[in-house]
Amino acid sequence: MDQKITLGVIGGLGPIATAHFMELIIRMTEADTDQEHLDMILYNRPSIPDRTGYILDPTKPNPLPEMIRVGNALARQGAKLIAIPCMTAHYFHRDLTRYIEAPIVHAIHETAVHLKKHGITKVGIMATDGTVRSKLFQQELLEHGITPVIPGEQGQKCVMSVIYDDIKANRPAEMDKFDFAAKDLREQGAEAIILGCTELSLVKRDYPIGAGYLDAMEVLAQTCVRMCGGKLKEAYQNLIST
Repeated sequence: MDQKITLGVIGGLGPIATAHFMELIIRMTEADTDQEHLDMILYNRPSIPDRTGYILDPTKPNPLPEMIRVGNALARQGAKLIAIPCMTAHYFHRDLTRYIEAPIVHAIHETAVHLKKHGITKVGIMATDGTVRSKLFQQELLEHGITPVIPGEQGQKCVMSVIYDDIKANRPAEMDKFDFAAKDLREQGAEAIILGCTELSLVKRDYPIGAGYLDAMEVLAQTCVRMCGGKLKEAYQNLIST
């Protein structure tokens, strides 16, 4: 028990995804009592400006200063490790690491490591325009010897619509859009598909999407359990859906 450290969560990006992230942490932890679970401090701040909006148009409000403020508030309250359940926010990882007084898990790096470990050589990416255009996943995957593929124009529009028009708007996902983008990636040779936006984690939670998907938020949760000193359940060693 004394070896566990407190996890801080910069949350609200978006709110439903943050709630699911906390549930993933709890479900992944091997625990017989309350006391064997991780201590977490959550700062739910949905008012932080949209990350994709700023990446695509830097004249829009910058989310970085508020993320730094929240991260340091978590550190002052005792968080020894920080997680951000928003993949697009990892665009700011370098600056966040520079200014926040606690280490920050790099979920995109950990996702590439997980794919490499399980022998995937070509992977599709479903993520926001901000994440795709900034090549966050593409660069990390290439560094691990994995070929990335992204949807075509219409497929990417479908992904964005599922994220913003459906999940972020608290509406059911229109799975024909999800399936269109996934088919596009499979036809390009993707052996697996990264769900590279935390809203897409909710699609995996609520719909039978099938085999060959890796939820980047599940990777983030798995990494946090391990790094904070929790015991990971055996069922969560390999996160690629079967």
